[in-house]
Amino acid sequence: MKRIGLFGGSFNPAHAGHRRMSIHAARRLELDEIWWLVSPGNPLKDPTDMAPLGARFASARHAARRLPIRVTAIERQLGSPYTIDTLRALRRRYPRARFIWLMGADNLAQFDRWRDWRKIAALVPIAVMARPGYDGPAHAARAMGWLRRFVRPAGQAAQWTRWRLPALVHLKLPPDPTSSTALRSSDPHWHLSPHLSFNRKGSRDGVTRRPLA
Repeated sequence: MKRIGLFGGSFNPAHAGHRRMSIHAARRLELDEIWWLVSPGNPLKDPTDMAPLGARFASARHAARRLPIRVTAIERQLGSPYTIDTLRALRRRYPRARFIWLMGADNLAQFDRWRDWRKIAALVPIAVMARPGYDGPAHAARAMGWLRRFVRPAGQAAQWTRWRLPALVHLKLPPDPTSSTALRSSDPHWHLSPHLSFNRKGSRDGVTRRPLA
């Protein structure tokens, strides 16, 4: 069975921080590969601030190059922006894979706002990756009040396939201040970059292998 990390996000745009977090998670969790799930639209974010899916997909492909990362827009094919629906569908489609959900501490801080977040924790283990400025709010978050009893030692992270669910592990990372918000502020038209237009031509989904329309 393949050990696969699922890293969902808007990737608006993808950047070196996503890359570093994935490399670190792959080592600590002994993953065979990571799937970057480029969301068609985050229900918790302003859609007017979101670049087109094709540009975000291309930026993820560029950031993930030469790594065991599959960039996928499978959530658009599934027709739902909700993680709980994505996980259920992936478990049905890929019964021989073992999945673990990867999220930054910034997402854990608002995890209680996700649809059926307790059911998400009951479906797959969760690995939370440290983010500068977010670790305190994440540990004090409403969701952690419930998840705290299910936290596993970081030293046992590679054993996640044997954990009884729910299960959560905190992974410490070297500090990286890179953020999509800061990149958009410095370059609001990043999605019009010529190299992203080139990468979009003939792009295929890294998981389904279908052309990205």
